Amino acid sequence: MTSKHTSRVRNRSLGAAVAAAGLLTALFAAGPAAATPDPGELSPGISRPEGGAAAGGRVLAPGEIPGQDEIVHSANVRHLTNIPSTYPGVINTDLAFQGKYAYAGNYNGFTIYDIGNPKAPKTVSQVLCPGGQNDVSVQGDLLFLSTDSSRSDDSCNSVSQPATEKSSWEGIKIFDIKDKKNPKYIKSVETNCGSHTHTLVPGDRDLYLYVSSYSPSEAFPDCQPPHDGISVIKVPKKNPTQAAVVAFPVLFPDGGNPGGPTNPGVSKTTGCHDITVLPSKKLAAGACMGDGILFDISKPEQPRVIDRVQDNVNFAFWHSATFNEKADKVVFTDELGGGGGATCNEATGPNRGADGIYDITGRGDQRKLVFRSYFKIPRLQADTENCVAHNGSLVPVGGGRDIMVQSWYQGGVSVWDFTDSARPREIGYFERGPLTTDQLGLGGSWSAYYYNGYVYSNDIAKGLDVLRIDDWRTESAKWVWMDRLNVQSQPEYH
Repeated sequence: MTSKHTSRVRNRSLGAAVAAAGLLTALFAAGPAAATPDPGELSPGISRPEGGAAAGGRVLAPGEIPGQDEIVHSANVRHLTNIPSTYPGVINTDLAFQGKYAYAGNYNGFTIYDIGNPKAPKTVSQVLCPGGQNDVSVQGDLLFLSTDSSRSDDSCNSVSQPATEKSSWEGIKIFDIKDKKNPKYIKSVETNCGSHTHTLVPGDRDLYLYVSSYSPSEAFPDCQPPHDGISVIKVPKKNPTQAAVVAFPVLFPDGGNPGGPTNPGVSKTTGCHDITVLPSKKLAAGACMGDGILFDISKPEQPRVIDRVQDNVNFAFWHSATFNEKADKVVFTDELGGGGGATCNEATGPNRGADGIYDITGRGDQRKLVFRSYFKIPRLQADTENCVAHNGSLVPVGGGRDIMVQSWYQGGVSVWDFTDSARPREIGYFERGPLTTDQLGLGGSWSAYYYNGYVYSNDIAKGLDVLRIDDWRTESAKWVWMDRLNVQSQPEYH
């Protein structure tokens, strides 16, 4: 999520985490960037989660906005259950999967769920290790956790500390998760400007992490401009405690998108927000604030940009990327308003705060990203609901059809088809009514991913939701079984 640095504490977490009216006013004044309180201080304005039983829900009438906290969904989507938040009032973030376990990040640490029975997940353990955003990925017995808020040290007992102090720490934490009931913190790796997100690049002998971070300042000793690339961490599989930064490849030698005033309303590129790799094709797609990039990762320590695109009309902040199964399309998301704005309304329109669908044309180094269309959920949201395109994954349907499941914060979870990249359309949805009806609230689905027949959504305020899609267009996906899913390390499904 976007935000700006402050003189007190550097914290690039979700702009809408502030619920007080005055701070929300500041958020909109800042456009796609805003400062947030420290994790653990976010209880005002976030409603307590509902009970664990799934509500019945109903189908929305055209143009209808559901009632406060009311569950609604299309006829082909079922809400199976909800597991309330581990820490009520603390933001829930990203998800990763391995075997029968789901790993859910939150601003206080992470939670491990047993999803062997998707209709009745069980909490296995809760790890307290504060630091936004705590995005997660897993590989074997290792879990990687991103810290992108300035901390007093690298321990799980750290407290907020200004980024202007040289001793402050941000970066990657590594846990041994062999014992799911008792994960052990084994290693930290500090990275310049922290780790807002990270992407795991698998290898035979070593793992690599591409660490995305941004918003440097001359005032920050460990986050100096120009911050025009990513940190690459090498993790030896046989000795993960030897993990270290081995490279900082420059992706924007010309500085990237200058942002405003040259391009009003567009974020200046000072790093990347998120990267998705497609190891089977040795490709990666980067969402880098003001730029979208396609690059070659055949040499993991030396990623090489093939093509770069900008959209200075409708994209404010390039947030994330998803390849289709044939690797001839990329879906980029625009996080207009930093995730804190009410942008799924008539005033914002259908092309801003949306997905941008790009075809990949050509071969080798001649490959190009060619814009085809925008996709935005057709269901209008209340002006009190934060809503914008966010994290999603493919539904592995095969057969040449391209379908995604995607989170839209309080816009809920959307299932949409982009087989025709010029004419995408929603084919299913799940959402709750607004958290609040008198002021802009913070909530909704942060990440929604398809894994082994079910959709798992980590709701910022409500906790873990489990959904099932029953639709002829997605039925073939139920036969695709995976032993692991880190969405930003996109698998080859077929």
